[in-house]
Amino acid sequence: MNKGLTTALPGICAVLAVSSLAAGCGRGSGSAAGQTRLVLAEVARGDVVATVAASGTIEPDELVDVGSQVSGKITAVGLDENGAEIDYCSRVTNGMVLARIDDVTYLADLEVAKAQHSNAEAAVAAAAASLAKAKVDAAHAARDFARAKAVGVGLALSQSDYDASQAAAESAEAQVGVAEAALKQAEAQVVQTRASVEKAERNLGYCTIASPVDGIVIDRRVNLGQTVVSSMSASSLFLVAKDLKTMRIWASVNEADVGAVKAGQGVAFTVDAFPGRTFRGTVRRVRLNATLSSNVVTYTVEIDVDNSDLTLLPYLTASVEFETETARNALVVPSRAMRWSPGGQAAAPGGDESQKAVWVAADPGAPPERVPVRVILDDGTRAAVEAADGRSIAEGMRVVVREETVLESGGAKPEAGGGSNNPFLSKMPKPPRGGPPR
Repeated sequence: MNKGLTTALPGICAVLAVSSLAAGCGRGSGSAAGQTRLVLAEVARGDVVATVAASGTIEPDELVDVGSQVSGKITAVGLDENGAEIDYCSRVTNGMVLARIDDVTYLADLEVAKAQHSNAEAAVAAAAASLAKAKVDAAHAARDFARAKAVGVGLALSQSDYDASQAAAESAEAQVGVAEAALKQAEAQVVQTRASVEKAERNLGYCTIASPVDGIVIDRRVNLGQTVVSSMSASSLFLVAKDLKTMRIWASVNEADVGAVKAGQGVAFTVDAFPGRTFRGTVRRVRLNATLSSNVVTYTVEIDVDNSDLTLLPYLTASVEFETETARNALVVPSRAMRWSPGGQAAAPGGDESQKAVWVAADPGAPPERVPVRVILDDGTRAAVEAADGRSIAEGMRVVVREETVLESGGAKPEAGGGSNNPFLSKMPKPPRGGPPR
């Protein structure tokens, strides 16, 4: 985990300042050439924050992609509240016209649909009249057949006439069923043509591109006279940000560090557009859909950012530091003070990594005294500590940072044995014995 340190109190800054002032403090009473002297730093109070570093992109919190569902040529671009043509950074309101597409073809489609609907309604009326006539004919045939049955087959009514009367009655009844089916078909046709009219009206309405929200235009992707082609998906014409006062950072966090990132954590970030300024945010959530690139797994973390002053701009690159651990108002010492010991001996004996020790010098002439401490939080540069083993450490005490030798020129060089024994510091190679090689 990449860790850093954030100082919130002025007292922390005094550590380096005192370290510089104390550089002249010697182990003995003088500082003649060849003598060694201790470099001291004051114990101060402050905040130590362990962080996880990442980078991300600042995005508007709510971004609406306004597109077109129909194809055609752009015949006009809308006007904003000031009467200017809508362009980048134009403020728009819900329902404001952004652009218009040529609607001649869609007007013709609407007229055709309306005509077909009228024709279908007329067909319904004709089918209803046919049904009424079929019912009258069926009633007339039924009466004729009833009289034939009353007379019966004999001298007054032949068998063929009786059969013809019966067939006419049954045929008329069947015609009623045919007329009823034709009426239902005509009514279904009316429903279909009505839907075609509504579809044509909707497509005609799509020729007017309106803003669905109140916001500001981030991107304009269409010009007057340009032909818009809508296929499987709606073409994008404008990007409208609903509110730039709330922004969101999409940060990419390595899988090794994402376990330390939790919702609600504080975040500090910087952007190159405003050097020297630190902004604040809060972790919203960690997305579960990981991304694999070159065998490296990363997770997207969403960070909420307050942009009430509208300083931050969309799509800026942010250098993010997630505050994973914090020690507030703690005693702070340089980390290298816990790695120094007289003669380069082990500074932290024992197996407990939280148990360390610093060497305190009461005054420049006094020998340093070992004071055990317990490390609360250490980032490798500075550490928040507290007293251990009944010993006390307080603000204002001076701890030994390193040991150096005074040179004849007045300068000084660190002692190899009494300086920092940090194994990660690079060491100069020693020349071979007997002088330099030929």
